[in-house]
Amino acid sequence: MNRVAGLVLAAGEGSRFGRPKALVELDGERLVDRAVRVLREGGCEPVYVVSGAATVQVPGATTVVNDDWATGMASSLRAGFAALPASADAVVISLVDQPGIGSDVVTRLVRRLLEGHQLVVATYGGRPRNPVGVVRQLWAAASASAVGDEGLRPFIRAHPDQVDAVECADIAHPTDIDTPEDLASPRREDR
Repeated sequence: MNRVAGLVLAAGEGSRFGRPKALVELDGERLVDRAVRVLREGGCEPVYVVSGAATVQVPGATTVVNDDWATGMASSLRAGFAALPASADAVVISLVDQPGIGSDVVTRLVRRLLEGHQLVVATYGGRPRNPVGVVRQLWAAASASAVGDEGLRPFIRAHPDQVDAVECADIAHPTDIDTPEDLASPRREDR
């Protein structure tokens, strides 16, 4: 394995937030720019962003527009997998709305993928969350199992024997930013 790409799922409309979370700024940086930066600093190259409700351009990333974004995360996952270059052997997938996850988490996942693990999942106190790393050989099956707003969750549940859980609670917190009040949460990392 040589090359681990990064994929940011950022297509949602942010209905609870009131606008697409990809465009929300935290400490002067859009969440989508932060997510791309975290993947790049963690060792992912190239990095792709799946947009939808709002089309975003991000320096250092390729944007993929998911016209079916309203159907849920599964369509964004499929659009992202389809867009990744043939040179990518694996991908680390992150969500745009988790600023408590920094590049050190991505580095742990990339390292495990490069060591030969096929499905790596960041866990927090033993609970699987994001980001997730997947080798190319599993992309088709992972895409096929994704439904609605569940993304990779059904695939992970169906293949527990393949999951390499990577504990990350010591360096990050996976809290989602769902409302404007969540931006003020002290449970975020600035890494």
